[in-house]
Amino acid sequence: MEPRNYRMVVSTPQDFVTTSAEADRQLHHWLGRMKRYNTSALDEGRNEIAEGVTLDHDAAAGRHGSYSRWRLREKRPDNQGTWQSTLVVRSDSGKDNRRTWLQVDIEHQPDPGQVHIRANTPGIAKLLLDNLPAQDGLADVGTVPKFIEQDDVEEVIEELCEQDRRLPVVVASVPYGQEAEVWTKQVVEPVFRHLSGLAVMYVLRPEAQPSFNRALEHHPVFGGGVRTYLPGLDPAWRPDAQRHPVMSRSTIEANVRRAAAILASLPQRLALSHPLPEPLDTLPFQRSRTRAVVDTSSLEELREELRKVDTERQEAEQREESKDQQIREFRLRVKEADDRDFEQIVENDQLYRDFQDAHRKVRFLQKKLEEAGLHALAHTPPPEPEDQPATFAEILDRMDEFTYLRFTGNPKKARDLDAQCIVNWVTVAWDALRTLNDYATASAAGTTGGDFRHWCDNLPDGCSNRFPSAKVKMKESETVGNNAKWRRQRTFPVPTSVARDGKLFMQAHLRIGGGNTVSPRLYFHDDGTGTGLVYVGYIGEHPDNTQT
Repeated sequence: MEPRNYRMVVSTPQDFVTTSAEADRQLHHWLGRMKRYNTSALDEGRNEIAEGVTLDHDAAAGRHGSYSRWRLREKRPDNQGTWQSTLVVRSDSGKDNRRTWLQVDIEHQPDPGQVHIRANTPGIAKLLLDNLPAQDGLADVGTVPKFIEQDDVEEVIEELCEQDRRLPVVVASVPYGQEAEVWTKQVVEPVFRHLSGLAVMYVLRPEAQPSFNRALEHHPVFGGGVRTYLPGLDPAWRPDAQRHPVMSRSTIEANVRRAAAILASLPQRLALSHPLPEPLDTLPFQRSRTRAVVDTSSLEELREELRKVDTERQEAEQREESKDQQIREFRLRVKEADDRDFEQIVENDQLYRDFQDAHRKVRFLQKKLEEAGLHALAHTPPPEPEDQPATFAEILDRMDEFTYLRFTGNPKKARDLDAQCIVNWVTVAWDALRTLNDYATASAAGTTGGDFRHWCDNLPDGCSNRFPSAKVKMKESETVGNNAKWRRQRTFPVPTSVARDGKLFMQAHLRIGGGNTVSPRLYFHDDGTGTGLVYVGYIGEHPDNTQT
């Protein structure tokens, strides 16, 4: 599910008074210069600075720390609802009282019948980052990417491995033969345009790339690709690489605007789901405080008070609806996560049983060979797998080897996986296609005994190709099936002899990989009873759902 709101949480080594004063200056600049609102007489409580626009301000100081908070609400005719922007400056009274926290939240609260509008990086966030020394853990947080020079590699690796960092670190590489400054200006900055306040941004200079990738041998970035390093990086553990997605150069150059939105989606989702630091999480609820009216005896003044009360009631209803929507989305995500965890448990259990079964068979056969006096043969290593493809591009080139399979999808989607590929994805995809071809052969003959999952669970004798049934899903969830956008993403070309309009919603799919936002999938349609073929409509990144 696409994140809609914006949240920036950073800290600064400056004290609360200095930070609060600078934040106040930048807020006035943002409101007065950039938004053209009247900021001449702002005070605590509610300030009406334009028609349909209010600014609430509250502050407190005490032994539990100090804070200053501003909340801007803009209900304008063209907003399709209300834009709410919140800025918080908070001292850290806990273990680290030498830093001050900054939080910026932007949220769209739609009117009835309207839809949520995605929030982009607000001007106030960029102003704060440009005028305050903002940090996340050991890293500086800014609005433009910094170059990683050869001498910086060790320091950046330390930042990546820092245990307390909250933000992703996004590193762009420079293609061979390109000038780093030119590539950054023309490509990297446009694709990083939504990341201010959501991530730490770097450009890896070509001369620093070898040492950087040696230090992160399982998590490299190269060839103009961009890698997002999430918190909790373990550079020594190969499986951890799946958590840190790579965006290929071809994906970026195909559509920079779309690539920028995709690149920001994960950091934005992480910012919204990550628990707030305790000093920010323990702030009291902000309530609107209208200015005291000196004389409320006149009917006009009473009407004005009633209008303000009605406005506050509407705001409370919007807040409640916004929270309800968040709860609904979190419940969807929890259900998807539970389903995914269950699938992973089932797959791991099956793979473990298969491994144990294979191990017992190997030991049994070895003992029989030893008893027959063939000790050397019993311990001879098996030959290497015959001529397996090394890339998804090579898989596409060899699809004609499968007599009963036809690839009808977009080859570019499959080739794009090569720039962000985990080591075993190609092997898994090749095993899947070989097993699917065996099934398609039987399907054309009417001897499968069931669908592809049943085939994988009940492999006929003599079949050398196998694929874990736990990686097979024959139907999509109702959530996906009922979402028009997600359904379209799973509708792929087929011959008109299969579907009259030349396309078909494919539900059956195979999990080629997992653990990150790429999580490649293979979608197929079994037409064994019709054309006698199985059509592979898609090999590529996981289509959208509540998790992507």
